[in-house]
Amino acid sequence: MSHDIISDALNAIMNIKRTGKKTIVVRRISKLLIEVLKIAKKHGYLDYSLDNNTKELKIEIEKLNICKAIKPRFDVGIDEIDKYIKRYMPARNFGIIIISTSKGLMSHEEAYEKNIGGSLIAYFY
Repeated sequence: MSHDIISDALNAIMNIKRTGKKTIVVRRISKLLIEVLKIAKKHGYLDYSLDNNTKELKIEIEKLNICKAIKPRFDVGIDEIDKYIKRYMPARNFGIIIISTSKGLMSHEEAYEKNIGGSLIAYFY
């Protein structure tokens, strides 16, 4: 186990996906991980539910192909987002990159619309 909760959770999701299962329970959670999953849920890649009593996060895979954390967390300006879309996405309008901005976490599309840069966190497609 590393100290990066987001990377550990996304790797666990990919391991479960490779085995053919659709559900995973994650016990190491953080507010940042929940925000990342909230954006992925909004785009339809997965669904999750948080049990406040046991502090467990149940994640169900929906239309997910790949999800990974971006390490190191590159800082990007609005003009550099296209470079990272080409690097991490298989096609132009296929998938999302999650960016941590001064206005909170958002997809690269929202950051581009709001004209703000930030730090790359993860990507889903």
